[in-house]
Amino acid sequence: AFQIEGSEDADGRGKSIWDDYAKTPGKTQDGKDGSVATDSYRLWKEDVALLAEYGVKAYRFSLSWSRIIPLGGRNDPVNPKGIEFYNKFIDELLAHGITPFVTLYHWDLPQALHDRYGGWLNKDEIVQDYANYARVGTESTPMLTINEPWCVAILGYGRGVFAPGRSSDRERSPEGNGSTEPWIVAHSIILAHAHAVKIYREQFKPTQKGEIGITLNGDWEMPYDDSPENVAAAQHALDFAIGWYADPIYLGFYPPYMREVLGDRMPDYTPDEWAIVKGSSDFYGMNTYTTNLARAGGDDEFQGLVDYTFTRPDGTQLGNQAESAWLQDYPDGFRALLNYIWKRYKLPIFVTENGFSVKGESEKPLEQALHDAERVHYFQGTTAALLAAMHDDGVVIKSYFPWSFLDNFEWADGYVTRFGVTYVDYETQKRYPKDSGKWLVKFFKEHDPDYKTPAAVTDRPKLADKTNLSDASSTSTVKIPETATPPKAAKPRGFRGYVGRYVTALLALVK
Repeated sequence: AFQIEGSEDADGRGKSIWDDYAKTPGKTQDGKDGSVATDSYRLWKEDVALLAEYGVKAYRFSLSWSRIIPLGGRNDPVNPKGIEFYNKFIDELLAHGITPFVTLYHWDLPQALHDRYGGWLNKDEIVQDYANYARVGTESTPMLTINEPWCVAILGYGRGVFAPGRSSDRERSPEGNGSTEPWIVAHSIILAHAHAVKIYREQFKPTQKGEIGITLNGDWEMPYDDSPENVAAAQHALDFAIGWYADPIYLGFYPPYMREVLGDRMPDYTPDEWAIVKGSSDFYGMNTYTTNLARAGGDDEFQGLVDYTFTRPDGTQLGNQAESAWLQDYPDGFRALLNYIWKRYKLPIFVTENGFSVKGESEKPLEQALHDAERVHYFQGTTAALLAAMHDDGVVIKSYFPWSFLDNFEWADGYVTRFGVTYVDYETQKRYPKDSGKWLVKFFKEHDPDYKTPAAVTDRPKLADKTNLSDASSTSTVKIPETATPPKAAKPRGFRGYVGRYVTALLALVK
């Protein structure tokens, strides 16, 4: 929401922690903020029309907590205008045969809750307030509770490069303790997520028959070489990057290696809390972009005391370098990660983000930027890896959402970094399809031959209007198959069937 909507002061929206943070000098790479972004709060009909023109079958977006409950709390009033906006937006998607895939929280905590009690640092308060917000949000089409909690905890409360910008580094932030706060924040987020899922399952699932879960970021960690210490380092990196959240939610415990490293700084739950946390996701939501080579001996606790590199022992690079320093193109790692997640957590996977930022794209003339060959190359590799994981390895994958539909506000990068398959001219707000968008449309048409345009659906649950609801790389071994058809899925019934009418093997395939 914060990356695209803009209109920060429109129709009763309250501030989020990103509003003032992004306006603080030095917090974004280009000094710009999200007050306009891609202006999608005003241009939402045009955006939906473009999605329909692409032939998109499903669209993932997030709700703005402070647009729906401006002050955020369980005893604070709900904003009818915010409810109205998202209802209209969802109805417009459905009218075009597009399944709405809703994320309840994508990093934009209401500023009032941060000021009131410290936000995610106060478990007892934030769990209740988030559960109340989720109760409002899950009266729509429920899917994802929280997006990338690792980023919330580490980048917001550890490194201090995301809002609210807390860190032990006093040159970066006057407040914060990176040795304790990230683990406290994560602990609160997991429990808040679990309570939201509990509410949905008890109050809405019996009639809606939908699925709900969380989406976690995490990239494949590959041993730098075959030495035992580097093989162990790769697993330690996965423990800190993925297991930190996934193990409690799917397996019912924190990774033992994390407890070994953090000692008494690692919080724990009561038996009653563990009973709520374990099993609190119907699927595995995956955001992933790249692969790291993992070496033992690192000094970064946030990476599990593992050193990350893209440079192989022979001096070559793992793949093509993106604009983002943390991202190279290596589809073999995507396939390996899909297999790891499937074997470890044994639930269907929804790939909810996967994409590439082309180096220097913002500096290119429009016509040159539209020919984003590096991004096309990336998607050629990752879609081939996706099909291989499904058909050759037996991994159950229910969605693939490329990141992102539009270029947008990329947090600390401002507007310098572009991930979109649609170019946005920020001066005029005009949208221009890139070659990558056209390639994806062609790919999905070719790999979903049985797809037929669904009828528009308008009979759906509405958001509540209540004031208090507290009760591919050049070195890749992945090859793109000439033909591959996803297996047909049985038609589910009820609300899940209503959503599922647009869902075959890949929810985000296009017409």
